[in-house]
Amino acid sequence: MSTQTELKVPDITCGGCANSIKNALGNVPKVNEVEVDINTKTVTVRHNENLTRNEIIEVLDRAGFTAA
Repeated sequence: MSTQTELKVPDITCGGCANSIKNALGNVPKVNEVEVDINTKTVTVRHNENLTRNEIIEVLDRAGFTAA
């Protein structure tokens, strides 16, 4: 079953940031889709229900982005 997690990522400033986030989360096997909204500084992740919010935050942290 799939679920959705939305996170605020204040470090998003440009398309390069969005691409970095999409690449980092896209490499996680349980992630189905990633949407990044530069204007609202949000990341929406559709993923397997076994992937936790904290695991998503850890991936973003390793990619250099702070999420809440």
